[in-house]
Order: sequence, then structure tokens, then C-alpha cells
Amino acid sequence: MLRPIFLSHGAPTLPFEDVPARHFLEGLAASIDRPRAILTVSAHWETRLPTVNAVARNATIHDFGGFAPELYQLSYPAPGDPELATRVVELLGDAGLAAATDTARGLDHGAWVPLMIAWPQADIPVVQLSVQRHLGPGHHLEVGRALAPLAHEGVLVVGSGSFTHDLSSWRGQQGMAEPEWVSDFADWFDRALTEQRTCDLLAYRHLAPNAERNHPTEEHLLPLFVALGAAGTDTKATRLHSSTTYGVLRMDAYAFGT
Repeated sequence: MLRPIFLSHGAPTLPFEDVPARHFLEGLAASIDRPRAILTVSAHWETRLPTVNAVARNATIHDFGGFAPELYQLSYPAPGDPELATRVVELLGDAGLAAATDTARGLDHGAWVPLMIAWPQADIPVVQLSVQRHLGPGHHLEVGRALAPLAHEGVLVVGSGSFTHDLSSWRGQQGMAEPEWVSDFADWFDRALTEQRTCDLLAYRHLAPNAERNHPTEEHLLPLFVALGAAGTDTKATRLHSSTTYGVLRMDAYAFGT
């Protein structure tokens, strides 16, 4: 079984940054079995229905602006997997969740940034799944649960978002001290994950300290709920990495299941 994982992808510049999160991702592939394919759920693709891309080869989407020219030269031409895309739609349908297919879309930076660092050869097929911000954590947990069989089929489910994501406090420089409102939220969420308090996690916006400050909108945390659900009934969480960039972006990563 390939345990589903959640990764914090940080800024698009992560491949160029000398930070602990990048170094963690560089060693990730060596720490797990090689998947036959990757299904990645990115915070940067929002649709009305869960949607998967079904392409022969993934284009690299540079869905950002204002960065150095070399960032726009990066490419991650991983093959797609239309058969896996069909399987995802079928699994969601079996769970009563309507889903759609996109036959043109490539990978946005929430998908290709962490994958480029972890699997730089771009030789593992990748399929991307969208999020539905308007439907909240419970919906994404159910999406993940529907996809649980994939872990036994050689598919690595990767939720890609950010453990904290208040860009209004981001000043773009390294070395900033992490404020308490970030650490208090991250500590609460880590305890809830490791203690398997799923009901509390679903109600995190009411229970976690400074939840709305760390996540003014939810799209960067929703991929975590998909990865959590994809572990099936065994929601045991193992923290793989914890660090902070720019003071306010927690880059924590988790694996789910045993």
C-alpha cells in the first residue's frame, strides 16, 4: 500500500530556494516505494465538480506572475494517464460523487513544483484532481475516501496545498520569526491529526486557534482532507516534515495510514 501524503508546496520559487522544505522533498522519493502513477490534488485548480485531467502528456502551467524569468523556463512534462483518470471518475461515481474530465489541462504549480523536486525525471505518470472550495472539508474527505482503493493499485495520492497560507502577512523574505498565531494553529492541527480527531478537523474553522487568519480561504488546506480520506478508515497521521518559510508559511507534510 502506498500511503497517501499531504505536501505543502510553498511559493513557486521553491525549486530555487535553499530551505528545509526543498531539502525534504529532494529526499522524499527515496523514502517511499516508487508509484506506478501519481494522483495529485492541487489547491490551484478549483472547479464546480471534482475534475481530473486526462492527457497524453502534461503541459506545465505557469499560473503566477511577477517572478524572475528563469522560473518561467521550468518545465515538468510528466506523462499523463487517461486510464487512471477514468478510474478516478468511476470511483467517485461509485461513491455517489459526480465528476468530470478535462482533456486539455496540464499541471499547475501546486502540482509540478513539489513533484519536480521529488521526482525530477518527470517519468512517472501524473493525473491532477481539482478542489471545490465551496463544498468544504467534509466533501473533500469523502472524495478521498472514494479514492482509497488507489493506494492498493500502485497510485500515490498527493494532496498539495499549504499547512498555513496567509499571504496578506507574507513579506517575501526568509528569516522572519514565526508568529504565535501561526504556531498555535499548526500545533493544534498536528495534535488533531495525530490523535485522529477527524470530527475536530472537519470543524477546524470553529475549533482551531486563528484558523481564519491562517487560512482566509480554504483551498490550500482542502487537499489535506483528500489525502486523509484516501487512507480509508485508517487515518493515522505521521508527520514527515515541519518547517516554516517566510515566517508565515508552514511547510508541514504528512503521510496517512499504516
